[in-house]
Amino acid sequence: MLQNLSVFIGRRYIGAKRRNHFISFISTVSMIGLTLGVMVLIIVLSVMNGFERELRERILGMVPHGTISGVEPVTNWQELRTQALEHPQVAGAAPYISVTGMLVGPRESRGALVTGIEPDYIDEVSILRDHMVSGDLNSLTPGNWNIVLGQSLARQLGVRQGDRVNVMVPEVSVNIMGVQPRFRGFTVSGIFQVGAQLDADTAFVHMDDMATLKRIPGSVEGIQLRLNDLFQAPAVTRQLAVDMPGQYQFSDWTRTQGNLFQAIQLEKRMVGLLLFMIVAVAAFNIVSSLIMLVTEKQSDIAILRTMGAKPSQIMGIFLVQGGVVGVIGVSIGILLGILGALTIDRIVAFVENLFGFQVLDSSVYFISYLPSELRWDDVILVTCVSLVASFVSTLYPAWRASRTMPAEALRYE
Repeated sequence: MLQNLSVFIGRRYIGAKRRNHFISFISTVSMIGLTLGVMVLIIVLSVMNGFERELRERILGMVPHGTISGVEPVTNWQELRTQALEHPQVAGAAPYISVTGMLVGPRESRGALVTGIEPDYIDEVSILRDHMVSGDLNSLTPGNWNIVLGQSLARQLGVRQGDRVNVMVPEVSVNIMGVQPRFRGFTVSGIFQVGAQLDADTAFVHMDDMATLKRIPGSVEGIQLRLNDLFQAPAVTRQLAVDMPGQYQFSDWTRTQGNLFQAIQLEKRMVGLLLFMIVAVAAFNIVSSLIMLVTEKQSDIAILRTMGAKPSQIMGIFLVQGGVVGVIGVSIGILLGILGALTIDRIVAFVENLFGFQVLDSSVYFISYLPSELRWDDVILVTCVSLVASFVSTLYPAWRASRTMPAEALRYE
């Protein structure tokens, strides 16, 4: 029995009724604190992973990973596209013309990035076609002057499919009326929705229509690239721009969306660190409860010592008790955290419908819903750190119990 003394007595102490109910209360609070800390940590990390995934798949799925543009209008874009596709990292390439213009609708005017595209190639660099809610990208044909708008932008302008909208570009025309901005009426032939800020500030037309509007017929500004590894975009676009004959400028998604991606990474680390503090506080409660338990059990410890129990066995008793509290609290927290991470979108949707408000407004945030992606490496990390923290918190009370001197403890008994 002495071989299993620590486990046997440690288990008895867990379930036994104590004279001091406050110790039981503190132990329960410690367990609940660990449970809540682990649960919230897993859910929050999963939500941050979801934001990162949405940025990668939605935002970076709509915008090109890289662009190569000419100093002058580019006429040999087919050759540039062929050369770009020869690079092993380039998965797709498409020509483009873009301009920041003013869209004028019946309700109001809005600034937007208007991009001239070739529908036959756009699928190589964008997921735009997969997110059309009305109309079709094939409606963008040369000379028809059709335009595809984001859903939020169309709502702000007060237009629907089939309505007319005027596009005003910053290039000016000089005529007998003086210097005037260049504009053209377009017919809304489609509306897309990706659930991001792009819905409110992006529009697409055929590149031949945009070339006519910018007075560069038969030319484009450059080519857009989609890469197999988006994190290689800066190096790949720079290399292609240098290798291509002529003078070309290059850009990549890290210049337009990089700050958002870095902000999500930083917030994930900071939020994770702050929530780990909750786990640390809960673990500290284990220290408090075990110290009070050691004080209450002084006479019991002394009797065990006089019966031949070793200091290591006494220490093991309280290690078992604190460890069980930690394991139970962390285990329940893991189960609730996994369940919460898998259902957080439905929980938030239920709360939104119940109280009639939106947690994430697409006009403020880059998505309009709460994403979640459970990663098992995060679960393993949280589990290990929490278990280590709860185990470390038991060391000092257990060591203090093992240092109990029988004569001192039984002097007044």
